[in-house]
Amino acid sequence: MEKIDVVIVGGGLAGLSCAYNLAGEELTVLVLERGDFSGSKNVTGGRIYLGPIRRFMPNLWEEAPFERHVTKEALTLMAENSSTTFQLSSQRMNQRPYPSYTILRSTFDRWFADKVMEKGVCVIPEKRVDGLIMDDGRVAGVVTGEEEIAAEVVVAADGVLSFLAEKAGLRKPFEPQHFAVGFKEVIQLSREKIEDRFGLRGDEGMAYLFIGSLTKGMMGGGFLYTNLESISLGMVIGIDAINKMEPREEVYRLLDEFKESPEIKKLIEGGSLSEYSAHMITEGGMDVMPKLYSNGILIVGDAAGFGLNMLITVRGMEYAIASGVMAAEAIKKAKIKGDFSARSLAYYEDLLRNSFLLKELDTFRHTLSILKNPRWFNHYPQAICDLYEKLMWIDENPKPKLSSTAYRDLRKNILNLQGIKDILSLRRI
Repeated sequence: MEKIDVVIVGGGLAGLSCAYNLAGEELTVLVLERGDFSGSKNVTGGRIYLGPIRRFMPNLWEEAPFERHVTKEALTLMAENSSTTFQLSSQRMNQRPYPSYTILRSTFDRWFADKVMEKGVCVIPEKRVDGLIMDDGRVAGVVTGEEEIAAEVVVAADGVLSFLAEKAGLRKPFEPQHFAVGFKEVIQLSREKIEDRFGLRGDEGMAYLFIGSLTKGMMGGGFLYTNLESISLGMVIGIDAINKMEPREEVYRLLDEFKESPEIKKLIEGGSLSEYSAHMITEGGMDVMPKLYSNGILIVGDAAGFGLNMLITVRGMEYAIASGVMAAEAIKKAKIKGDFSARSLAYYEDLLRNSFLLKELDTFRHTLSILKNPRWFNHYPQAICDLYEKLMWIDENPKPKLSSTAYRDLRKNILNLQGIKDILSLRRI
């Protein structure tokens, strides 16, 4: 059986980044994508941060099909009958090189696959991998249908539930608390309406997060990203929180209720639904990370658990790209040595540990334990909205001192013993 150098399983950001950086290195590289094309099964509508990865593939970013560069950030705390919004408009974010963009992955991944093929790498769609070829304890290729493809090294870029990491014995058993379910709609809206409703000019964009009553006390939140001619609107909820919810909630209905809230309804009015999707999200960080390499195999992107909930944003896309690039560097070094053993491929983990990726996952490794506290999603959003409403309320009675109103409410709802404990827990992140 003829052997090639590298088989990459998965044509998402991690797999394509690896392939792009292996192209032209006198290596035979094959990318297998089970979808109709790269991006056909990707439902992410979100935001990518270029700061950490701009040095990787620098010539690629100038022509990439991003949507809008983000210049506005907003966080809305939602209570039962009110909401409070904190908004940042940043001129620093509006200067080139722009630090982050909104992105539609189905468009971006397809474009990226074309770039990879232009460099001479074969990307084969509609190719499902069913297993691994094992030879004396090492991974020696993949099985797809009745066909076997032998390879010096396999790169597992097959997503959150990585079948290949499991088959290679590198992955721990899954636990619900390490994952969330994300569900999202893409709502078509004219460019003019988007820019008018969100106060944007040209290709400026906005990233909007929502926490509070919309998740009915469950760990999670809502998001809205402005694209050029559409809005990505959705929610992310922890699977463990869903399992413990009594009575059980049909989570897809929460998105319908979210869309009908005053905060959202006016923003999407007149829009038409073009896409609905749901998928698993890894949020476990270091706790869910498998062993990243073994004899003849490397694990990258979501398959490696490289996702992170940082409270103020959810990260993943730049981690996928960085891990793909670093996997390529490890493979090139292994090719020069003629050694694709675990000892040689361990260079991949060395690169990761010296990068922003594993350093950030380590810094925020306690985030999920903090987010298990339901008070962040019910009590505090309600308390802050109630306080702000009291400060702004004017009626027939004489207005008390603002300081007295604020002190009384803060002491009762936030600066009590439990509140101080919760605030102190934030020191861990």
